Amino acid sequence: MKNFFTKYSNQINGYIFILPAFLIIGIFGIFPVFFGMYMSVHKWKVFKGRFLGFENYQKILGDISSFWLFILGLLILIFSYWFWSEYKNKFKNKFYVFLLSLVFLIISLILINYSWTIMMNMGDEDFLNSLIYIFYYSFFAITTEVGLGLLIAYALYQKLKGKQLFQMILLLPYITPAVMGGAVFFLIFGKAENSILNEFIGLFGYDPQMWLFDKRKLSEILFGIKIDGFFAGPSLALTTSIFYGVWSYTGYYAIILLAGLSIIPSDLYEAAKAEGASRWQTFTKITVPLLMPIIFFLLLTGFINSFQAFNHILVMKTSSAGETMDVVTIEIFDHFWDRVKFGYAAAEGVVLFIILNVLAVSQYVIFRKRLNYD
Repeated sequence: MKNFFTKYSNQINGYIFILPAFLIIGIFGIFPVFFGMYMSVHKWKVFKGRFLGFENYQKILGDISSFWLFILGLLILIFSYWFWSEYKNKFKNKFYVFLLSLVFLIISLILINYSWTIMMNMGDEDFLNSLIYIFYYSFFAITTEVGLGLLIAYALYQKLKGKQLFQMILLLPYITPAVMGGAVFFLIFGKAENSILNEFIGLFGYDPQMWLFDKRKLSEILFGIKIDGFFAGPSLALTTSIFYGVWSYTGYYAIILLAGLSIIPSDLYEAAKAEGASRWQTFTKITVPLLMPIIFFLLLTGFINSFQAFNHILVMKTSSAGETMDVVTIEIFDHFWDRVKFGYAAAEGVVLFIILNVLAVSQYVIFRKRLNYD
């Protein structure tokens, strides 16, 4: 026994040290997830009611098997990309790899479209639409925030006077309370002709817009095409809330990326300059690849966090925009708070939890070969 403790003392001490952290994570992190699952299979209005089984999920999804078919379609979609990226350089004839990848892609799109159509026809249309709206918000907000943040960080990385002042200014939107920031944006993007933004665009001869009060889709506003479904794009009202997300987080991401830039060895840039590389080549061949672990982390955490966007959207939401600003968090809150359907809201949360995990896996598969931790 003494020899056992001597041999594994380091491991035992390590487990003892991480035990408090594990207990805290288990109590405040893992337990709420399983308790939410427990609530979702009950009729829960303030107090626990009768056991419902999967009845709440049936109401939300229409057909539970269609939901798993939808998840399968997403996984096959991820697999098609993985298969292409993994084997395209392992065979001389890339045509067969491309053909198989294309087959997987077509199968995944058929499954996704088929299952989604069934769920929309039989399930909770408001909740399913809210998933589309939050996808709009997340995709456009996060890609813009990280992209602009990278460009700003790269600009600040150059030898500029007053760099510290710019960094402080960049953090101000991030530390501004969401409720206050949302209220300010509500005034800026008002529907009145004399609102701040309408006054500004009027200087360039543009007509005033309804902004947060406009439920028209971007496809209709930009191209005059009235279409329904996913490819119609977000409403102008939801797009305005995306502007808030970009304003709030871009500076924060820029500061993190700037910190990443500071640890890239300067010898690499000097060698590239000596070889006659342009700034664009240096940026794409050195800066971006070495920053990819940070970019991946920001995309992953940002995408997950944006799916939980709530405060500023609730403040900026208008009745004129209809349900086009009812992202999934607003929808869950509505069932939980206004309709006092705790079990139903918990079931919606579990569905969102599953989808987020699939999206997290997809991001890892897409970026894993570009990650450089050495």
